Amino acid sequence: MKAGLTCPTCGTLVQVYRNPFLTVDIIIEVEGRRGIILIRRAKPPYGWALPGGFVDYGESLEDAARREAGEETSLEVELTGQLGAYSAPDRDPRHHTVSVVFVARASGEPRAASDAQQVGIFSEGDLPPELAFDHGRILADYYAKKREGCW
Repeated sequence: MKAGLTCPTCGTLVQVYRNPFLTVDIIIEVEGRRGIILIRRAKPPYGWALPGGFVDYGESLEDAARREAGEETSLEVELTGQLGAYSAPDRDPRHHTVSVVFVARASGEPRAASDAQQVGIFSEGDLPPELAFDHGRILADYYAKKREGCW
């Protein structure tokens, strides 16, 4: 989307571009346990969500995924693949975001940290009903690929 600003020196209309915010989400499989980690968000929009967040300027997607996983679950993760990118303009009620979703594995006991109020391990059959953002769709895609043998 383009918007204009007027140059204070010459009065020329200068176009300003609004771009979506880049984010990452991480599906973390815990070694020796059946299920994936979800966090209960401490800030709006509330609900259970995949660990994740905004990519910092100068940071790779992979580094952002590892950082966000550690910040929200206290676990170091090993990225095993990329599920895909999700870009529906209404996926985040705050603003337009594009998320690249990674699959990762970790060992240890997750602990809620940063923006996470609580952390839990859930299997496909016991996912909480109040999933934030489009994480229900992301998890449906993940489990479909898992049944196909992709993970």
